[in-house]
Amino acid sequence: MKNFVNIAAAAALAANGASAHYIFQQLSVGSTQYAPFEYIRQNSNYNSPVTDLASNDLRCNVGAQGAGTDTVEVKAGDSFTFTLDTPVYHQGPISIYMSKAPGAASDYDGSGEWFKIKDFAPDFSSGEAKWDMSGSYSYTIPTCIEDGEYLLRIQSLAIHNPYPSGTPQFYISCAQVKVSGGSGSYNPTTVRIPGAFKETDPGYTANIYSNFHEYTVPGPEPVLFGFFSGSVHRF
Repeated sequence: MKNFVNIAAAAALAANGASAHYIFQQLSVGSTQYAPFEYIRQNSNYNSPVTDLASNDLRCNVGAQGAGTDTVEVKAGDSFTFTLDTPVYHQGPISIYMSKAPGAASDYDGSGEWFKIKDFAPDFSSGEAKWDMSGSYSYTIPTCIEDGEYLLRIQSLAIHNPYPSGTPQFYISCAQVKVSGGSGSYNPTTVRIPGAFKETDPGYTANIYSNFHEYTVPGPEPVLFGFFSGSVHRF
């Protein structure tokens, strides 16, 4: 009986711990929703975060490989959605990046240049931070990028454990997409991953529990389509 109680307690703790984590596991293009991990690289650390800023796992998550993952054809201007297994649980920004593969996306390790196309930053208009903590996040394939195969990367930076006493957490997934119909007119600001995020970034070190009235999302500015998508909010 004692062993059974211990096992049950351990299982309950594991379940409670798991409930605080999440996975971007499903991609939709337009109104078509695909099966979990059909076009998203499946990671091997279940719903655990990446916390090492120097790790290559920051690109697409632990164990996430292109082999065995299909690549979906999309048109520039198409809408897409990343859906999670459970809604985002931790405060922090959501960002979407792209990186053009030199050939097939399934063969690409993400070691090239990345550019950001969207930030879901906090809204301070009510006098306190309001985070978009949703079960899915949608945006649009830029019309101004080159045709080709890309990694489409979504990142939740959870800052509920303020640095340096705690460690911010990255929840990441990469989809594989083949883009057509782009104009190729945009020359984006690019970064390498790892390398795009540093321990000195205000958006990484921010303490959401103390004097939190503005926030700058780490990484490059997601300026596309001729407008600023709002990685800095001040009120």
